[in-house]
Amino acid sequence: MADITTPTGEAPLAGMGLDEVPEHTAVPPASDAYRRYVLWLLLLIYIVNFIDRQVINILAEPIKNDLHLADWQLGLLSGFAFGIVYTLLGFPLARAADRHHRGYIIAGCLAAWSVFTGACGLAQNFVQLVAFRAGVGIGEAGCTPTSHALIADYSPKEKRASALAFYAMGTPIGSLLGLAIGGVMSDYFGWRQAFLLAAAPGLILAVVAAFTLKEPRRRLSAAARKAAEAAGGASAVAMATFSETLRYLMTKRAFWYMAWGAGIRSFLGYGHATFAPSFFYRVHGPEIAALAEQFHMRPQTFVGVALGVIGGVGGTLGSWAGGQIADRWGVRDLRVYGSVPAAAVIVSLPISIVLYTTSSAALALGLIVFTTFVGALWYGPIYSSAQGMVPQSMRAMSASIMLFVINFLGLVLGALAIGALSDFCNKALRLGPAEGVRWALIISTLAGSVSALLFWLARRNVREEMVS
Repeated sequence: MADITTPTGEAPLAGMGLDEVPEHTAVPPASDAYRRYVLWLLLLIYIVNFIDRQVINILAEPIKNDLHLADWQLGLLSGFAFGIVYTLLGFPLARAADRHHRGYIIAGCLAAWSVFTGACGLAQNFVQLVAFRAGVGIGEAGCTPTSHALIADYSPKEKRASALAFYAMGTPIGSLLGLAIGGVMSDYFGWRQAFLLAAAPGLILAVVAAFTLKEPRRRLSAAARKAAEAAGGASAVAMATFSETLRYLMTKRAFWYMAWGAGIRSFLGYGHATFAPSFFYRVHGPEIAALAEQFHMRPQTFVGVALGVIGGVGGTLGSWAGGQIADRWGVRDLRVYGSVPAAAVIVSLPISIVLYTTSSAALALGLIVFTTFVGALWYGPIYSSAQGMVPQSMRAMSASIMLFVINFLGLVLGALAIGALSDFCNKALRLGPAEGVRWALIISTLAGSVSALLFWLARRNVREEMVS
């Protein structure tokens, strides 16, 4: 975990981040124990975020059979219904996070998405389930931009990538738990009970966050004001608006290359995660049943636990490694923020093709360790760039703008597009449901390799565009 060693404190000077406060402005830092507590609590919240977001993937087949849905409808449930609300609400909630107590915002959003997750288990038809999934998006929209800004305020520049990568480990860990718990619960109790169980931890953590997450702006503001006055500067100014942040970012080429590159990786990540269980059920059904029997499990439990553990371990290690590499090598050359994600895409391409074309379910499951490892290497470098290219007053809004691109391509379009492509290959090309989903995953993987070029282009400007 990152070692956070920065002051805490509200309303900083625009253009002056935590890293820009001179050492002579003595501001009592938060204790090491509390700074670590913040990172761990935000990680736990993000894990719950992804449990509630991803549990539907392992439940897709039983939901499809129970409600008689097509693959495009599964994609709409997993991605579009959740993602469109999540993406659009990110901006106003980021604006609120740049002005108000971020601990309260995180706690309120956490409670909201947990309630809607539980409500998914009560849905009686497709329309109700779509509405409740949209409700989950309403709550989760306030989590990540707010958390990114909070972590950036507690983290010195040289540790920011690893701190954000530590937080990003919530993606693979939450996906792990969502798949594993969802698979077991669905097999033994049904998909509705799986949703109800997934909702419970968030309600507890919401109370903890509301009472224990401190807002660090005030002391930071005092330190920045003293520094400005000592240098003959003016008093603090208001936090930046959406339009001000967007105008500022329009001058940052590397930011947009990274955002669109990450969006394409997110498109593949969310889309493939939605249909990975269906791929194994349809393409490798008999072997999956045999493997499940060897472990004394039912097939759905086996697939959930296997995908969760294998993908979770690979993704967690990849996220951690990406942050460490960015912090250590970035000290010497910030272009590594683009090089590492680009190299990861190139390495993952042939591994992914083998994964989807092999006739062995065991080999395909094993290869997921490698694809999820390299697929998570971009988290630390890219998210750190979104914070480092803007002053402190724009951090939550900058994260929200980047996440808009990432989530629009990933959450809104990923699962829906791959589901529609699967239906097209299945029915229009008459490949059948098994080969339909296989070729949808292969085609999207090949098309997604363009992200390597975008990450590589970003490295040309990233050194000049970092400001904090």
